[in-house]
Amino acid sequence: MGEVSTIGVDLAKSVFQVHGADASGTVLFRRKLRRHQVLTFFAAQRPCTVAMEACASSHHWAREIGRLGHAVRLIPPAYVKPFVKRQKNDAADAEAICEAAQRPTMRFVAPKSEQTQAAVTSW
Repeated sequence: MGEVSTIGVDLAKSVFQVHGADASGTVLFRRKLRRHQVLTFFAAQRPCTVAMEACASSHHWAREIGRLGHAVRLIPPAYVKPFVKRQKNDAADAEAICEAAQRPTMRFVAPKSEQTQAAVTSW
């Protein structure tokens, strides 16, 4: 079995879905994580690329997971949609995020700092 190079994360309110793949795209794991398990899970993983769809909460998780040594990539949702292979659900979304992140021409969104995010979201 290969070493995890990319983990796709589908964010939700309480249960997150993660999808791990090696450099060739071979699936290594699919897991559900509760919110309190996320940082423990990523702390146990070797540094790799972690990808998420860009949204308000993804910037928070990007900062937290990045502190653990992972390279975090945020992908605009419109760029992930073409990679969903079957019915839309959390597991399929996590797989699509992982696959999209492995594309050499994919464009990413820079994670925002707490200050930048607070300035943008407070009116």
